[in-house]
Amino acid sequence: MIYGGHFDIDKKDGELKALESELNSSHFWDDKNRADEVIARINGLKEKIEGIKKIKESITADLDMLNLLKEDDDPEIRELIIKNIDEYSNSVEKIEVELLLDGEYDDCDCILEVHSGAGGTEACDWANMLFRMYTRWCERHNYRVEVIDSLAGEETGIKSVTMSIKGTNAYGYLKGEKGIHRLVRLSPFDTNHKRHTSFASIDVIPEIKKDLDIVIDDKDIRVDVYRSSGHGGQGVNTTDSAVRITHLPTNIVVTCQNGRSQIQNKEEAMMVLKSKLKLLEIEKQNDELQKFRGEQKNIEFGSQIRSYVLHPYSMVKDHRTNVESSNVDKILDGDIDIYINAYLKRR
Repeated sequence: MIYGGHFDIDKKDGELKALESELNSSHFWDDKNRADEVIARINGLKEKIEGIKKIKESITADLDMLNLLKEDDDPEIRELIIKNIDEYSNSVEKIEVELLLDGEYDDCDCILEVHSGAGGTEACDWANMLFRMYTRWCERHNYRVEVIDSLAGEETGIKSVTMSIKGTNAYGYLKGEKGIHRLVRLSPFDTNHKRHTSFASIDVIPEIKKDLDIVIDDKDIRVDVYRSSGHGGQGVNTTDSAVRITHLPTNIVVTCQNGRSQIQNKEEAMMVLKSKLKLLEIEKQNDELQKFRGEQKNIEFGSQIRSYVLHPYSMVKDHRTNVESSNVDKILDGDIDIYINAYLKRR
């Protein structure tokens, strides 16, 4: 059985056999983190290999039916084959995208941050719309979302929100969403109903747990505690449980207020800080400094990766891949796979 390109089964079979050999070793459970990593990779490889083989077998069966049609044309069989072709196309595209997720941290959970930019109230409302869009995308893909920190806008919306997204390949899929997102619409907050342009930035980092050898000296951080004002449930606002950690050498600031205790929030904030510092370390060691985080830009006109236009026409366009859709409502409801997949294929 021969496969090519992204569908190199022989290579994946070889990796699977090597991992299963490691699984069967007597010292496999000596390192639990490594064991969990190996098991997850084995399950992922098996799913991909079986998926490709299943498509291959179905296509082979349809080819046999096509040969029968040459001798005896059957409209029902012909209709069935045409329907199957569309299904094969969708299945192949899905597997192709999954196989592109082979980066070092693509299989990790991720932290996604939304920050409002230029535009005041408009921008805060736009940031909230993006927060909803990514939350809906996660629901579509059965990913678990947990809000770590949020800061409300003065009048409406949010100034910023930090969310933990847990699920297979969460970082791999969402890493391309990092950048500036631009909205053009007739303002619902303007009494003259004029057209406004708003901006928000998205940052995505992998939630790195494996090989996280970052050591943070106490003298390099400042820890502030304050009263939570966002998510967390009953009692969240009654104590100074929210935590803000500032890493003084890099000026990276991480906040967390979703936990019910100061200890919980500090642990979560330290995990996010370590992930950010690990990513920063990788970037510095890499000749292509933008490999993981992309180009840093101001949250303003001319720097957007994607534009969402609601007026004078309806269009969402990604400026990196030129993929566009006129179904803005569908996109803002979380159906953004066409942009995610196009970005991964482009890379």
